[in-house]
Amino acid sequence: MPETADIALIGLAVMGQNIVLNMNDHGYVVAAYNRTTKKVDDFLANEAKGTKVVGAHSLEEMVGLLKKPRRVMMLVKAGAPVDEFIDLLVPLLDKGDIIIDGGNSFYEDTVRRYNALKEKGILFVGSGVSGGEEGARHGPSLMPGGAAEAWPHIKAIFQSIAAKVDGGVPCCDWVGESGAGHFVKMVHNGIEYGDMQLISEAYNLLSNGLGLSNDQIAETFTEWNKSELDSYLIEITSNIFKFKDEDGKPLIDKILDAAGQKGTGKWTVLSGLDHGAPVTLIAEAVFARLISSLKDERVKASEVLAGPNGAKFSGDVAKTVEDIRQALYASKIISYAQGYMLMKNVSQEFKWKLNLGGIALMWRGGCIIRSRFLGDIKSAYDRNPDLGNLVLDPFFTTALKKAQDGWRRTVALGATLGIPTPTFSNALSFYDSYRSARLPANLLQAQRDYFGAHTYERVDQPSGKFSHTNWTGSGGTTASTSYNV
Repeated sequence: MPETADIALIGLAVMGQNIVLNMNDHGYVVAAYNRTTKKVDDFLANEAKGTKVVGAHSLEEMVGLLKKPRRVMMLVKAGAPVDEFIDLLVPLLDKGDIIIDGGNSFYEDTVRRYNALKEKGILFVGSGVSGGEEGARHGPSLMPGGAAEAWPHIKAIFQSIAAKVDGGVPCCDWVGESGAGHFVKMVHNGIEYGDMQLISEAYNLLSNGLGLSNDQIAETFTEWNKSELDSYLIEITSNIFKFKDEDGKPLIDKILDAAGQKGTGKWTVLSGLDHGAPVTLIAEAVFARLISSLKDERVKASEVLAGPNGAKFSGDVAKTVEDIRQALYASKIISYAQGYMLMKNVSQEFKWKLNLGGIALMWRGGCIIRSRFLGDIKSAYDRNPDLGNLVLDPFFTTALKKAQDGWRRTVALGATLGIPTPTFSNALSFYDSYRSARLPANLLQAQRDYFGAHTYERVDQPSGKFSHTNWTGSGGTTASTSYNV
């Protein structure tokens, strides 16, 4: 069997097919395989007709088509299917061959697979792939990480098919060891949850608060896309409000207000809890989707739970639209700052040495959260690679100061009108907490020591010295082991 293929791809769903065609466009010969082999034949007879793509009807045939070191990329459902294919591939591969998981795998699973395959001499790469169907076909954002020895053998392929920004810079670079690639993709998706919820809250205020029509909202988002909010999600939001159903009425009004999720937002929140990063806005975005799914309960509750009595908007519409824009921009800054806090914490813990500015560049094109804003993040880390928090960069400090008044008025407007703004409100609370030199956690510590003898630190004693007080006079002097919760 001639070894003619540069890379193999397993999984011919929409993303897999488009990645194959993208690779073909850039001169690479791809061996395509799918567990249901009829899908291989259909792909070659239709979408891949006239290309250099070669089909394989078994994993043995697929591996036999590959040049060495063999490069096999999987785009299959996360979880058990990934492990199953790895188990089937390992006996067919040699040491130094490369397996790439391009699905939405949980990064801790990627760490486990990386370690197991390292013992066998197989180079494992977990790569985030973002951009959906269109990105996969014409240029996704790619976030590869894992066995660094594999990078020289896949770099040319990955960077050629990736989206390009700034005159040809690929939205793809090596992220780091072990599970770093899938971890960064997970954080990307968590930030995506936040962005989408923030935009939805802005829509709710514009529609149910200010009474704007769908056409007016579409025009508002079009104008916002000419500002600091210039992004893919703002652009498609404008298009969504313009779209009419077959009867000529807005399609948006016919879509059920119950959102689904695939789990990556939840993973981001749990990772934040595990690694001490307060990704509170992303958590609120996840919870907002959960509340939306309680449609039947919400309908019943709307009939018995009262909101503000007769509250109606009576202010200046144009000024309030600008306030909402400022609130959206400021909250977006907080969302990304939290995501970057998580990446910094995990990077230090796992010693991945993530290039935080470089990650912003990788997200500039191809992916769902691509935006002009990411260029500002890249610039912030160029100015200071050791930046403690994004909001401490002078550019973002100034932006938050400028947006603050409108941001606060927007959150107050939502509360006054009874329109929920969970992520706008959360972002503002995080900002106020982060900028507070003193928080009421001293009372929390006193309470914990009172009921559980958990001890506390004093401001007039050296850091790390713990005290316990017999608050009632009837307790003992024994304290529990100090711990953080």
